Amino acid sequence: MKRSWTALAVALMAIFAVGGCNDYGNTFQNNTGALVSFLAPAQISAGNGDFTLTVNGQGFVLKTVVQWNGKPLATTVPVDSTGAALGNIVTATVPAALVTKPGVATIITLNPASGAGQNGLSNPIAFIINPPPNPLPVLTNIAPNTKVVGSPDFTLTLNGSNFLPASDPSGGSQVKWSGAQQSQLTVVGTTTSNQITATVPSGLLANSSTSSVAVSVTVFNPPSPPPAGCTTACNGGGGGGSSASATFTICGSGQSSCTPLAAAKATATAAEIVAEEAPALSLDGRYVAYTALQSDRAQIFLRDTCEGASTACQPRTTLLSAAADGTPANDESHAPSMSSDGRYVAFSSAATNLVENAPPGRQVYLLDTCAGAGDSCKPSTHLISVDPNGALVGTESILPSVSASGRFVAFLALTPSHSSKPASAQSKTLVSDSNSGYRQVFIRDTCLGATNCTPKTTRISLQPGDGTAAAAGPAGPVLSGNARRVAIAGANAASLFTRSVAVDDRIFLAIANQQH
Repeated sequence: MKRSWTALAVALMAIFAVGGCNDYGNTFQNNTGALVSFLAPAQISAGNGDFTLTVNGQGFVLKTVVQWNGKPLATTVPVDSTGAALGNIVTATVPAALVTKPGVATIITLNPASGAGQNGLSNPIAFIINPPPNPLPVLTNIAPNTKVVGSPDFTLTLNGSNFLPASDPSGGSQVKWSGAQQSQLTVVGTTTSNQITATVPSGLLANSSTSSVAVSVTVFNPPSPPPAGCTTACNGGGGGGSSASATFTICGSGQSSCTPLAAAKATATAAEIVAEEAPALSLDGRYVAYTALQSDRAQIFLRDTCEGASTACQPRTTLLSAAADGTPANDESHAPSMSSDGRYVAFSSAATNLVENAPPGRQVYLLDTCAGAGDSCKPSTHLISVDPNGALVGTESILPSVSASGRFVAFLALTPSHSSKPASAQSKTLVSDSNSGYRQVFIRDTCLGATNCTPKTTRISLQPGDGTAAAAGPAGPVLSGNARRVAIAGANAASLFTRSVAVDDRIFLAIANQQH
């Protein structure tokens, strides 16, 4: 008897092992239809209009039907010259009514039944409906805008637009306080689209000076998160970002009141510099790298416009000047330059958290964004303004220019003043914000895409020119696509190059044949 029960248990286990349950509650064997590999697009923003969904895989037949959460869609099966199904692709029209709300839909295809035990179903694959991108907040004013040292905790009211409530899936708008301490304030009460209230602890009102000090207050909107239930390719809807800052004044020690300070002049200057910087563009126009202010600090961003890309592409903006863990650069970043395919972006930054053991002052970095390189690629940042021979000791490096492939980077190295001493013996005092002074042009061969290659830094300019403080800062070098030629414009004096060719009285072209 015991042996009989054992045999029955084994038989039941075998049945359940090959059985399953479809959307209609019926049991069936493992799916026996086509094999679905991927979807294009694989995700879309909620509120999109009708669109065409392309299902890629194998085993599709003339009567294959694409199903959306178990409901059939109008399906087209491409055929060859003989009228036979191509077998590796089908398309379907998805009505706008199916993507009105964020969520995850299940896509499956159904082939006609071909015999007993053949259900014709493919493997399921998820389609992501992202929420719309979150808006960029606008901060108009704050109240109060002054407090004396030692004041108790108080409530700060922020007025503006595009604020997100705490009930938003992203968690709602955040209030950032940037003074002697960097803090995120606790939002209290109900946040409306036009107003936020937050608590400022008394500990943030520290000022040992007899003069007033300014604090920057900003509103940050997180990007919209992926929909609930998303487990793969969960990028979310993006958007969000930081508002322009408002100035809060902490009165000087011993003062009973004070006049609000105006926004810091340095911030206005930074905004002007950013506004004047030219963006960098990939050859096909899809990718744009540019400089923008985030929390009153210039940062480098990359915009994927999706121009010329498949319908699966979703436009998005990514912060490039960031540490490996995603933390924004802790100092100013400027002057992006991009390879022709948009994958490699060089820029100058004074940040110290982009790579380990970063030299002080402005340095040139090259970021592999992995654009177009596939999921196996991981973005990485490399220090470019480096030379084992010591030629760059005591210098700052700015204004990079990248070759078409991203392998070569030309840049301008600056020292405080002209000196007859070797570079390694010069003072390590860093130059001011202008790029006048003792200037040298270098090219860094990163060896990207090359075999049996050792990275090296080569000085191109033989006799760097000296600018003057009164003169406009000279432009940086421009590298030709194949990295064989470099051009640079001077101010009152131009840098001289080996085999330099005069383009006009202010621009010289260097022939850099050693950089083949």
